[in-house]
Amino acid sequence: MRVLIVGCGYVGRRLGAELVRQGHSVSGLCRSALAEAELKELRILPLIADISVPESFPPLDSGYDWVVQCVSASGGGPEQHEQVYLHGTRHLLSWLSAGPPSKFIFTSSTSVYGQTDGSWVDENSLTFPASANARLLVRAEHLLLKAARETGFPAVILRVAGIYGPGRAHWLERIGTGNARIAGADGRFLNMIHRDDVAGAVHAALTRARRGQVYNAVDDLPVTRLDLLEWLFLRMNKRMPPAVDDDEFPTKRGFTNKRVSNRRLKTELGYQFRFPTFKEGYEAILNG
Repeated sequence: MRVLIVGCGYVGRRLGAELVRQGHSVSGLCRSALAEAELKELRILPLIADISVPESFPPLDSGYDWVVQCVSASGGGPEQHEQVYLHGTRHLLSWLSAGPPSKFIFTSSTSVYGQTDGSWVDENSLTFPASANARLLVRAEHLLLKAARETGFPAVILRVAGIYGPGRAHWLERIGTGNARIAGADGRFLNMIHRDDVAGAVHAALTRARRGQVYNAVDDLPVTRLDLLEWLFLRMNKRMPPAVDDDEFPTKRGFTNKRVSNRRLKTELGYQFRFPTFKEGYEAILNG
């Protein structure tokens, strides 16, 4: 297969390397030429373009079989998210119209679920996030799902939970520097997924997902921040810090509290997790 990964960052590079290993021809579209050497080392053909600037796209000489859009707005605010996720998606749809792929995967986020009561949510649950960035993701999803309904564009949405993995182990770093704290809000649920399982879920969607469907990419065990920290402190033989009188901690996903189901990913796509819970994932990181 000829594969294009739009956004060859933390997840995209892992996915691309695995697809190359399987014998696919992989190109990676990214904004900066600084990534060229790293992509070439992974045997990924670099394409330099900014999806928020349609004039920067290279000519689409021949189509791709699979396209994965897993770009990041690099922590920007609503304006940058709108340029990347909403306008960038429109630009990609226009560019690919000259040679539509057989499958297009868009990595969205479980932040589109705005529930705050700790309830279970699935792909049929309402999406009413309080976060402006998450609302832009909902709009981008709607754009792609509309294209799937009206023109047959082969879009599939993966709503990805909080990603961790090698080089991105936020809570381990906080504990290591002594900055981890216990607060009143630690009873809120975290929904997580290891980077390698994000790549695996994308591959499963490429090969088995149905056009116009939405799947949650999240591991088997939602966990409260308190339970996660207790497990990590015990595993690292460190003493838990005293609780502080603070029940408001900011997260880039907003102040939500829900448990996200992965049942559809496992039953419809048959995906089997390499790291079913944070315990297996963090063990692998700690064991290096």
